Amino acid sequence: MNKENLKTGIDIDEIGREMYRLMSELFPICRSITGNGVRKTLHIIKKHIPLMVHDVPTGTQVFDWTIPKEWNIVNAYVKNSKGEKIIDFTKNNLHILNYSVPVKKKISLKELKEHLFTLPEYPDWIPYRTSYYKENWGFCISHNQFIDLREDEYEVFIDSSLEDGCLTYGEYYIKGEKTEEVLISCHTCHPSLCNDNLSGIVLSVFLAKHLSQKSLKYSYRFLFIPGTIGSITWLCLNESNVSKVKHGLVVACIGDAGKFTYKRSRQDRAEIDRTVINVLRNSGTDFEIIDFIPFGYDERQYCSPGFNLPVGCLMRTPHGRYPEYHTSADNLNLVQPEYMAESFSIFLSVFNILENNKKYINQNPKCEPQLGKRGLYQMLGGQKDVKEKEFSMLWVLNLSDGRNTLLDISDKSGLRFDLIKDAAEALLACGLLKEDIGKVAF
Repeated sequence: MNKENLKTGIDIDEIGREMYRLMSELFPICRSITGNGVRKTLHIIKKHIPLMVHDVPTGTQVFDWTIPKEWNIVNAYVKNSKGEKIIDFTKNNLHILNYSVPVKKKISLKELKEHLFTLPEYPDWIPYRTSYYKENWGFCISHNQFIDLREDEYEVFIDSSLEDGCLTYGEYYIKGEKTEEVLISCHTCHPSLCNDNLSGIVLSVFLAKHLSQKSLKYSYRFLFIPGTIGSITWLCLNESNVSKVKHGLVVACIGDAGKFTYKRSRQDRAEIDRTVINVLRNSGTDFEIIDFIPFGYDERQYCSPGFNLPVGCLMRTPHGRYPEYHTSADNLNLVQPEYMAESFSIFLSVFNILENNKKYINQNPKCEPQLGKRGLYQMLGGQKDVKEKEFSMLWVLNLSDGRNTLLDISDKSGLRFDLIKDAAEALLACGLLKEDIGKVAF
């Protein structure tokens, strides 16, 4: 069965605007690796896709890690001796050191400064800091605010809890013709940060919503998980089934104006690696390809040597390479609908190749067949279009020897995958090709 182009009949720009609206709804929520913020986020996502929510209890052993205590926060502030709130969590949830333990006491300026975090190089921005696995408390403020602090007695109040609970993550499975899966993973643990990683969350939601309406060759599994501990947990709980993952992408930092960046899987030349690179080379946009390194996002867990799954990471500007990263400047101004729409289009192009990548066998392999008598030169379009289509047919005929996939032919010819696919379908209809339904080796 020929698969349709996954972009057919959709308004990419409108989807970009819809993604931005969902991002705006999720932006105020204080998320962490556990807690009510994650559950609230997943509840909103469930309005768009039928997400399955999993709770893994505190203390559960997941390989070398243990599910931590659950953290929740209601309020936090610092008051001066006049009773004025000089730091207020309710005005910006980045003000709190994520996973701060409860505190209620009066302290000196000297002691307060030991629990304050700033960003001197960007003095107007609030940094984002965490203390997941070491009990601590603190506040994040702009450096300008820090240098304005005066000697005084300060009241510190943090209404939080760190108790036995659970780690919560979401999962959405779309069944295709095959049990082999495409894994899409994004992290849900950041509070009010848009590019890292509300952009990944909302893009995954809308990709899942779109794919659920299509006839698919592969099954697709979308994971909405806290960073690091979430992927470790999922891999531990699903170790017996991870062999079904044939292609995978971690989605992160996908909503800014920067060029696309693809981090290869540990396998280096897995089909997903070659597919993403093929799409980016034919996208008309600037891009960068980087080799796998064992730090970054959750691809480092999926690509750990005990699993070595074919999972890469597709981003725009990578983490740490844009100044707004992990600061209050990673907001709704940094991420825009048009950038999200472009990212959505790139991901659909990747899925389109995965869905349509096949091998064919030339049924007239001794010299070139006469294409004209079969009407294969009589095409509408400009001279350039005709020439490209002619070249694509010749490439497909020559390389359809049972060893090359359509992606191989696209890579070797330098022609767009859709041109190669269309040529193969035209040649198949004329009886010059037959599909090789044997196992494809990549």
